[in-house]
Amino acid sequence: MRKTKNILFDLGGVILDIDFKLTHRAFENAGVEGFEHLYSQHAASPFFMDFEKGKTGTAAFFDHIRQICGCPLSDGTIRDCWNALLIGFDPAKVERMEELAKHYRIFLFSNTNIIHYQCFSKMFFELKGKDFNTCFEKAWYSHEIGLRKPAPESYQYILRDGSLEAPETLFIDDTARNTDAAALLGFQTHHLSPPQTILDLEL
Repeated sequence: MRKTKNILFDLGGVILDIDFKLTHRAFENAGVEGFEHLYSQHAASPFFMDFEKGKTGTAAFFDHIRQICGCPLSDGTIRDCWNALLIGFDPAKVERMEELAKHYRIFLFSNTNIIHYQCFSKMFFELKGKDFNTCFEKAWYSHEIGLRKPAPESYQYILRDGSLEAPETLFIDDTARNTDAAALLGFQTHHLSPPQTILDLEL
């Protein structure tokens, strides 16, 4: 194994604390039953995947949620329920990431969408008073690049765009299928499985 020069972080469940059950519960409280069968960390319909690839706009997203839920929810209610899973940034994890940036090139690759992006960006600015993306040499978001983990072409895009070598890059993600896919392309990988956090990693 080559020496690690780069660390490629996932976002949710690694740097940003999340809990999908909070969004399921929020929709349930708004009168929607069984939302957990429509969207979770490990399962998403083609529509949600397209939303995370930036192929669908927010207006179409809100209309789709109303359609599949069968409830006349307002855009604001849908936004609040959708963002409920975003708990926030643990200052200790942010400090750990900033410390690692002194020793490694730091990057981010997240499967996300424009609504969540706007929400967690605001959360981070309120915590640290700066743009979240400035923490990284480069940050890639699925809704901006049109590619989503664990598709091999998504990792290949990151390698090309960041001028990275896979064997020199440690990829940290809380979803095993994402780290498995990256490992097949030669990345060093670490599947961050709860209760482990980045505070527990010896780097």
